[in-house]
Parts: sequence; C-alpha cells; structure tokens
Amino acid sequence: MKARKIVGRDGREKVQLRIDLGLIQMELHGRPDGQRPNGFESLLQYHQGKAGSQSPAQSYFLTEADVMALQQEGVQYYHRYLSLFQLRDFHNVIRDTERNLEMFDFVSEHCSDEDSKWSLEQFRPYVIMMNTRAKASLELQEGKTAAAVKQIEAGKEKIEAFYRAIGQPEWIESSNELAFLSEWLKEVRDAQPLTPLEMMERDLQRAIADEAYERAAELRDAIRSLRISKKSPGQ
Repeated sequence: MKARKIVGRDGREKVQLRIDLGLIQMELHGRPDGQRPNGFESLLQYHQGKAGSQSPAQSYFLTEADVMALQQEGVQYYHRYLSLFQLRDFHNVIRDTERNLEMFDFVSEHCSDEDSKWSLEQFRPYVIMMNTRAKASLELQEGKTAAAVKQIEAGKEKIEAFYRAIGQPEWIESSNELAFLSEWLKEVRDAQPLTPLEMMERDLQRAIADEAYERAAELRDAIRSLRISKKSPGQ
C-alpha cells in the first residue's frame, strides 16, 4: 500500500491512499469522506441517535437498505485504517477498527435479517485482528513485550469466542486471522517481532500458496520498493 498524510487547503490533516486507477483522499477525523449524514458525524451515529430516542417499549429496526448503507460507510473506515496502519498511526487504527466493530454490534442488535447481519459479521475476525495488531504494535513501540503478548492473546480469544458463538468452532483451525496472530505471538514471545519487510515477505508466501497472484504481484512490488528505499541512504 502507498499511503501518506497531508494537510489540505482547509488546514485539516488528510490521508491519501494510492490505488491502481487514482487516489483516495480521506479526512483523518470524522467520516472519511467528510460528509455529515443528516447532521451527524456518521450514518452509524445517526441511527444510534434515532434508536436511543425511542421509548423502551419501542424497537428500532434497520432495513436491508439501511444495513447496505452502513456497510458502504464501514468500507470507508476500512480503507482509512489500512492506510493508517501502513503509516504506523496505531492510535487511529484502534479508533477506526473499534468504530467498525461497534457498527457490527449495532446491526446485529437492530436487524432481523440474518443474511444482512452476516454480510457484516463475516468480517468481524479480520477487524478484531487489525485492532489487535494495532494495540500490540503500540506496546512493542514502547518496548512492552509482555503487554503486547497479552493483547495478542486477548485478540485470539475474541476471534475464537466469535466462531463458537456462531456455532462454527471448527473454523478456529482454518482461520487465517488466528493463524497470523498465533505465528506473531510466537515471534513476540521470542522477543523477535517481524519487521515490516519480513511481514510482507511472509504475506507473499501465503498469497502464492493461496494462488492469489494479483495480491502476490502487489506484494512483490511493495517489497522491491521497500528494499530500494532501505539501500538509498547508503548509496
């Protein structure tokens, strides 16, 4: 990924993400596209406000269209937290991943259509993993290896609990998110966390094994660029 922070003409910090056909620019705070749906910071907050204003005897229901709109909004936060992780802005990665997990919880509580709920719930393990990576990375930045281990262990427990809660405990063995956290946990326990280059090289091997050739090509380019940037100062 190619991401950077800039200051816009309005004086506010923004995040830019380079994609194949152009550039995605996002606000650093609030909704990434800078919109305020119905005067609220986000569509999620709008629905939360409406649900909270009803009496206890009333139930608030989300339609299929409501869930789709919330999912589209969640994708904006997904793009931003991936960019922020690349920029090692772990505090804001935590903010955005927790926001999307909160959205999953809200939809699960207020939507009766199981297919609509699953359209979001299927991504919960991945978002938990990214939240865990950010929290543990913050601890490692401060040299707190033991605290990082606890964060990774807690993240693994949350993902395992999710699979059990949906009646699919057998998915624990095949979960890519759990496999990644388990491997990282071993590395952190050995006080030898992977460098960004090593992490990309490992992801490349997995992409090749999964026959995800487009992803593999992207990783090769990113690895090549990182190696060149590391050599440049000494040349």
